[in-house]
Amino acid sequence: MSSTFSQQSNDSSFKDVLEELKWRGLVALSTDEEELRKALTSGSITYYCGFDPTAASLHLGNLVQLLTMRRLQLAGHKPLALIGGSTGLVGDPRPTAERTLNTRETVEEWVEKLGKQAARFLSFEGDNAARMVNNLDWTAPISAIDFLREIGKHFRVGKMLSKDAVSARLNSEHGISYTEFSYQILQGLDFLELFRRYDCVLQTGGSDQWGNLTSGTDLIHKVEGKSAHILATPLITNSDGKKFGKSEGNAVWLDSEFTSPYAFYQFWLNVEDADVVDRLKVFTFLSRAEIDELEQQTVAAPHLRAAQKRLAFEVTALVHSPEDAQAAIDASAALFGMGELSALDAATLRSALGELPNVQAAPATPIASLLVDTGLVASLSAGRRAIAEGGVYLNNVKVEDEAAVLDDFIQQEFAVLRRGKKTLAGIYKK
Repeated sequence: MSSTFSQQSNDSSFKDVLEELKWRGLVALSTDEEELRKALTSGSITYYCGFDPTAASLHLGNLVQLLTMRRLQLAGHKPLALIGGSTGLVGDPRPTAERTLNTRETVEEWVEKLGKQAARFLSFEGDNAARMVNNLDWTAPISAIDFLREIGKHFRVGKMLSKDAVSARLNSEHGISYTEFSYQILQGLDFLELFRRYDCVLQTGGSDQWGNLTSGTDLIHKVEGKSAHILATPLITNSDGKKFGKSEGNAVWLDSEFTSPYAFYQFWLNVEDADVVDRLKVFTFLSRAEIDELEQQTVAAPHLRAAQKRLAFEVTALVHSPEDAQAAIDASAALFGMGELSALDAATLRSALGELPNVQAAPATPIASLLVDTGLVASLSAGRRAIAEGGVYLNNVKVEDEAAVLDDFIQQEFAVLRRGKKTLAGIYKK
């Protein structure tokens, strides 16, 4: 990522980093804004954000936090990326139902994976180099008695009950276990410990975590008699009010094993016009002037989707690589007959076809049957008619014969079936 880091910068048109974060829509809540601004502009401070290992990969919600951390680092501040080896064993209360606790072995494995992912977005060189920390390092040695005496005594149950996630669960049929109820105490301990060890005075996180975030500032104030800061980003939603970062009901992951670079690129390419400017602000390092220009292009010529194309390239290049972003572009072009399918690497083509309606088929299967099997037509007669009308392509070559069969595989493994200009299906060799 070092070459990527060299191309990243904050926008000098803003008077300070907080002003830029607000313009980018990254400040939903904070502790006293003027005090926070003073802290961010009067020298280098240490700040942290925590990531719990609740899955084997980070997702787009985590990316918001990582890029916020990076912007603060570019402003001269020192990041601590905390991977929750202990909090991941407990689980943050969900608004609906109790979490299923993962095994220690699973959590340990995920801690390692998430740490490696998070580290890609921060620089570990220079005067304000990032540091990775694991809260298991300071919670594991504490006995239950010491935890209750030294930490638990500072938390008032009434205030704990008022936290949004807790109150939501209390009012549900599921209730809440003491395990999840104690989560906010553990997160408060994290901030206190980082304050003591590294003089960490700022925690960033999502606004939906506000109750957990404030538990840390409250604890620092009670134990150390000092103040600390919080900066909470908003929940990212689409213009229709739906939670952003979901694709066909699934999270969009940063790990290519869970969301391929091609699928990742396509997700950003399909962002609605009404949302694209906000996404450029949050998920890219493009300047205000560059984003304003793309906004004007969207208004003037929305059909060209210039903003979406730039967004998709920038974020895919950031999360994966510029080469992966270009491969996704090339794959899209080739699938629609504007490039050479055989030039695509197998992994890119496999992931691209996986995003399409697809079937397995043996050589010599009639093309008309494949049109039905893939859902491109409703019946064999409709399939034969589509071929006769000249609107069916196999691997970008027009199918001329109604009786034609599957006889051409790309890399001995794949085939692309297309009806008209835009309706595609994938075929895997059986």
